[in-house]
Amino acid sequence: MAAVFEVLAEPNRRRILDLLRVAERPVGDLVAALGVSQPAVSKHLRVLREAGLVEVRTDAQRRLYRVRTEPLRAVDAWLEPYRELWSGRLDDLERHLGTMPDTEPDTGPRRPTEESSDER
Repeated sequence: MAAVFEVLAEPNRRRILDLLRVAERPVGDLVAALGVSQPAVSKHLRVLREAGLVEVRTDAQRRLYRVRTEPLRAVDAWLEPYRELWSGRLDDLERHLGTMPDTEPDTGPRRPTEESSDER
């Protein structure tokens, strides 16, 4: 699992996964969408492939990449207890805010409006 997090730590790899989440794509489409060189995109795809996050299939002359969901399911399962933790904390915050008196928030000093500046 640590290897998956290391792979996902790189922003361009996350962007590649976001693009592949929508549809499988060839390298050229990823290069155009990311604005990164073809060798850099190919390197990121190799790392993603080695981590099991993407797979490639050949379609005539093209190599099409797509997301593999299995490793992401493992990440999702690992994150589930943390989502429950946050949900509980947000529920606590909501209860706390519900006990506070309703008042207008202080937005700081007010700027003069055009009408009030014309009165000077």
